[in-house]
Amino acid sequence: MIDLTGKVAIVTGSARGLGRGIADKLASLGAQVVVSDVNNEGARETADDIQKKGHLADVFVANVADREQANALIHYAIEQFGKLDILVNNAGINRDAMLHKMTYEQWDSVLAVNLTGVFNCMQPAAQHMRERCYGRIINISSASWLGNIGQANYAAAKAGVVGLSKTAARELAKFNVTCNAICPGFIETDMTRSVPEKVWDIMISKIPMGRAGKPEDVANMIAFLASDQAAYITGEVINVGGGMVL
Repeated sequence: MIDLTGKVAIVTGSARGLGRGIADKLASLGAQVVVSDVNNEGARETADDIQKKGHLADVFVANVADREQANALIHYAIEQFGKLDILVNNAGINRDAMLHKMTYEQWDSVLAVNLTGVFNCMQPAAQHMRERCYGRIINISSASWLGNIGQANYAAAKAGVVGLSKTAARELAKFNVTCNAICPGFIETDMTRSVPEKVWDIMISKIPMGRAGKPEDVANMIAFLASDQAAYITGEVINVGGGMVL
């Protein structure tokens, strides 16, 4: 059984959806979780829900695209709880458009959050984890990193997350710090449930397991990678998509 008692974790973008599911899972296994998001109300709802279940959660509102705010988030956890063991970079946005119609704002905003935001959190976390000779960094990429129509910005950012994760894995391995990337497939969240029924059916038809994933499907893999049981796994790109990407 996975036991994260005594571990301190940050989950970015955890006000709702996948991030909320990840934060809830880590807390249920004993971790002290710092719920972080730009959405103050949503982040506090996540933390309140975790606390009502008798688990440990705190809140730090931050826009990871802002380097100073990301740095403050990492140092808050270290100063408040004495260390940082687990960093889950989940925060992300999408601004979809066909390549020939995509605006610079659409490109820049997605890269700023989905790629630069990951770097902004990883850098100070890596410095701390190197010094402690312990850490687990788990970055949320996407099945879209292989390319997806109408998502040039999103796919580029998520592909960048894969390269960043593999580089960090090479650099940090000798310090007992692992870094892996998770590529969720079609996961059932408030956002995906808002797509038209026809689009939903098309997406499900592409999944061999015949259903959308649930946040806990991804959270279970993250919990394993965050644990000491996964101490010898690093630099991996792991699909959690019911066979959608084979």
